[in-house]
Amino acid sequence: GDRMWHFAVSVFLVELYGNSLLLTAVYGLVVAGSVLLLGALIGDWVDKNSRLKVAQTSLVVQNSSVILCGVILMIIFLFKTQLLTLYHGWLLTLCYILVITIANIANLASTATAITIQRDWIVVVAGEDRSKLADMNATIRRIDQLTNILAPMAVGQIMTFGSPMIGCGFISGWNLMSMCVEYLLLWKVYQKTPTLAHKSAKVEASELKQLNVKKESDMKPAEGVQLIIEKDVAGFEPQQEKEVGCAARIAEPFITFRDGWLAYYNQPVFLAGMGLAFLYMTVLGFDCITTGYAYTQGLSGSVLSLLMGASAVTGIMGTVAFTWLRRKCGLIRTGLISGVAQFACLILCVVSVFMPGSPMDLTVSPFADISARLFENEPLPTIASPEPERIFATGMPNLVNGSIAPANSDPEMSPEPVPLISVSLLFAGVIAARVGLWSFDLTVTQLLQENVIESERGIINGVQNSMNYLLDLLHFIMVILAPNPEAFGLLVLISVSFVAMGHIMYFRFAQKSLGKQLFVCHTPDPKAAPDSSPPGNTSTV
Repeated sequence: GDRMWHFAVSVFLVELYGNSLLLTAVYGLVVAGSVLLLGALIGDWVDKNSRLKVAQTSLVVQNSSVILCGVILMIIFLFKTQLLTLYHGWLLTLCYILVITIANIANLASTATAITIQRDWIVVVAGEDRSKLADMNATIRRIDQLTNILAPMAVGQIMTFGSPMIGCGFISGWNLMSMCVEYLLLWKVYQKTPTLAHKSAKVEASELKQLNVKKESDMKPAEGVQLIIEKDVAGFEPQQEKEVGCAARIAEPFITFRDGWLAYYNQPVFLAGMGLAFLYMTVLGFDCITTGYAYTQGLSGSVLSLLMGASAVTGIMGTVAFTWLRRKCGLIRTGLISGVAQFACLILCVVSVFMPGSPMDLTVSPFADISARLFENEPLPTIASPEPERIFATGMPNLVNGSIAPANSDPEMSPEPVPLISVSLLFAGVIAARVGLWSFDLTVTQLLQENVIESERGIINGVQNSMNYLLDLLHFIMVILAPNPEAFGLLVLISVSFVAMGHIMYFRFAQKSLGKQLFVCHTPDPKAAPDSSPPGNTSTV
């Protein structure tokens, strides 16, 4: 249900606003900004409450928000003409704001769900077996990739042969059913894993501050070390509760925000987390930006759906590569190999910028479009009037070289054929790079799981999500400033540069952790680690 919604919400917003990407861009900025500001607070809330309460609350809020959004969108699709005439269109604008706000709440709840299940529950269920933890991480990612294939296919077919309104109704109904099923499954897992009921107490803020004094260099995470054991906080006597003033309550979220970022900075895996975050500053993914560019190059919706399916398949291959490489070379080296593989594939994207068919033109200012909007008073796209006779196919018009094709033209034909060499190399690089990308993502995920103490898993992973969204936000801003197709090649080069910087950070982390053993691709069987290695805590926080 979550994947269906993530795919469909952008299409719905494009369809509502006259096939303009404005609402989609606003939605992306709101989502990225919210997680950036609230990621640490969400993680702190996950740490301070029982696992079952957090999982159930976030699940209900997420699905209820999606259902409500679906109902509102159905009303908008049904009565768009009437809403457009009421109060000079302000009522329709209010509906748009309401949809984006509720959809943002759903995304924040989804973030809390991901933190508690994928960063905490899974570690407790795996216990001390790191191989089991790696297999569970890979399995979850495979399921995620499969839903990336099936969800867009299901929603796309429903909207193609039905209508956007039917699509909204289907997603709302599906989320209602899936919420009940997921709720029961969570309860079953919680009952079958008694250790989930025991959660270490949150370390006091003063204690956290003392622990944060130690830097990353004081202790290096080793390959053969077993999963960390939570620091004993039972010895700390609970301080007598004092009355909290109004000013203190107001300042508490800001203090939590600051402490969370400081704790994240002092993690031994800080550079690895930063390396992962830098991969989000890219247009080389299957989001609305790359999809829109593909339309300008003459690719049809059916071709794009096949490319998305291929990217999901290579993503699954990346999860398989992760488990194999981790057994052969160790966890840290797996991230290094995955980074090299991803960057090597992205070289194809760099080459595509200079191949025939690439619209890149350095003589055209990348800010020409935005300056025309701001200084020449060029009107923004207006809300299109309903067209009952138009069949909904892809959620976007047939774009060719940045212009909209006539309504009566064949959607598979373009007035001026564009050489497909450039766009083919671009998507070949993007799809092939998914193998290294998802293997690297799983590597950093497990490093965070193994090297962050239990009482801080929520806030550290919340800050990691904030970092990811910060770079994602910069990528949206970059596209808004230079939205014309002639500048897309420049965006590709910037994206590859950020990916390179991210992997350089990870290389530095790996070098600090393994030293001279970095390029020795051999590690003992991790299953023997709990018996042969003395218990220890690899976290400096």
